[in-house]
Amino acid sequence: MATDDPRTLVSTDWLAAHLRDPDLRVLDASWHMPASGRDARAEYAAAHIPAARFFDIDEISDSRSPLPHMAPPPEKFVSRLRAMGVGDGHHVVVYDAAGLFSAARVWWLFRLMGKTDVAVLDGGLPKWLAEGRETEDMPPVVRDRHITVQRQAHLVRDVTQVAAAAKLGDWQIADARSPGRFTGEEAEPRPGLRGGHIPGSVNLHYRTLMNPDGTMKDTGGLAAAFAAAGIDLARPVITTCGSGITAAILNLALERLGHRAHALYDGSWAEWGMYGDLRVARG
Repeated sequence: MATDDPRTLVSTDWLAAHLRDPDLRVLDASWHMPASGRDARAEYAAAHIPAARFFDIDEISDSRSPLPHMAPPPEKFVSRLRAMGVGDGHHVVVYDAAGLFSAARVWWLFRLMGKTDVAVLDGGLPKWLAEGRETEDMPPVVRDRHITVQRQAHLVRDVTQVAAAAKLGDWQIADARSPGRFTGEEAEPRPGLRGGHIPGSVNLHYRTLMNPDGTMKDTGGLAAAFAAAGIDLARPVITTCGSGITAAILNLALERLGHRAHALYDGSWAEWGMYGDLRVARG
């Protein structure tokens, strides 16, 4: 099991011990693929970790972009977090209903906004429930809290920057999608997207970073997974996936390894796979 670190990953034991801390805020960041038929907000309303707020990844995004759940402008992030009663001085723990899937995306968003007192719950809601821990179906009492942010532009990359990295090879590009989607043998879940991957990128499926129980591997296991994928941890890394959700799991793992030179391609394959003038590799 991974070691507790309040700025990256914490265990269910850690959260249970700190759940009543006055300056702790818990966020349910569950998100499901559109074709899953699941309603994350409805599931949250039915049962969530006590006092958790629901973080709507699709709504707290850049509504000006045609791409799915792109990072929101800082002012929108501030507005939504204040409305949830999350602000300066709070320590945030994020979880999701899959175990470790979309929560890392919200961890990364907080980092992008300059907030570092945030961690992902290792094993998420499934582990919490499997251990028989309490849940509730009542919304929390929310009090407005001032929050200040400072966007960290070095943590995100756009399509032009990724295209340059693919051409120059100065940054490694790690793709968190499944091997079948990476090679182009498996159809993309979003219509209209070509199959394949960014030229020069390597495949590191996010699930290879997990233990069988859905928790994240320890640092030795993480380092071995990156090495097996051909990623040199002495060099900078850009992460990518289908739409910027599971790529953040790779960023979380890199942070766990003490690797600081990493960024996330926010548009990911939802953007790259859409434009015919961008080269695609297959196989």
